Amino acid sequence: MVMAFEGHFTWAFLLIILGALFDFCDGGLARLLGVSSPIGKELDSLADLVTFGLAPSMMLVQAIRLETLNSTYDWGYWPLVCLLMAAFSALRLAKFNVDTRQADSFIGLATPANAIFWASLIAAWPKLPSYAEWVPFAMVAVMLLSCWLLVSEVPFFSLKFHNFSWRENRTRYIFLIGCVLLIVACTLLGYFLFAGCACIVWYVLAALILRM
Repeated sequence: MVMAFEGHFTWAFLLIILGALFDFCDGGLARLLGVSSPIGKELDSLADLVTFGLAPSMMLVQAIRLETLNSTYDWGYWPLVCLLMAAFSALRLAKFNVDTRQADSFIGLATPANAIFWASLIAAWPKLPSYAEWVPFAMVAVMLLSCWLLVSEVPFFSLKFHNFSWRENRTRYIFLIGCVLLIVACTLLGYFLFAGCACIVWYVLAALILRM
């Protein structure tokens, strides 16, 4: 949160990635050690809200604020509308806690995926093509779309492996292979920080294709 608020976007992105890695492992580790409990589940959700809800929302607020300093439009306090994403992240986490359908998959975009998309995009922003007046409007529009995805009924596959069988994990393997290719491509093109955003777009597209 501090890095996001102060505009240190690369550090904020890296810390969100670190948080996602911990989030991926913490549940299984708690069960392995026999220390899982209802209060632990609630504290986990609270930590997720800060890491994957408030932090990327604040990054987006600051990014739009900085990008519109020399804009012909007076944005004023309008960048704060991006905090709406934190509210939808909270709703997504609350739904996940009470939805029994999400044991092995997700209904709606998971908050870590949404956070990685935004953190990666904003961290890579200085290296992307030059600024245009319409860009902040497009970012707000995409933010609203991501809010809808968070609480939608769109099914998304989980990356948790119960075994290493190709037949049972074909979708996961194809997705991970695609991610490796995207990371290599972004690195070669000089946009390494953009790779996280590209992988999440690939994840959403793969989920939508599987739904057809």
